[in-house]
Amino acid sequence: MKLCGFDVGIEHRFFLIAGPCVVESEQLQMDTAGTLKEITSALGIPFIFKSSYDKANRSSGSSF
Repeated sequence: MKLCGFDVGIEHRFFLIAGPCVVESEQLQMDTAGTLKEITSALGIPFIFKSSYDKANRSSGSSF
């Protein structure tokens, strides 16, 4: 199976999906993505950046 161009599955190597839980600002997204990309590139780890702008899956109407 492929995910964002990466082969994924038990027989394939580890890859990382990471990012802030919720989008707070464009600058924070860019800084976080850049830092994570630098780290994963240095370690040879495939990386997919993921963050949400809408946390509709939260159970409380007053949550962030």
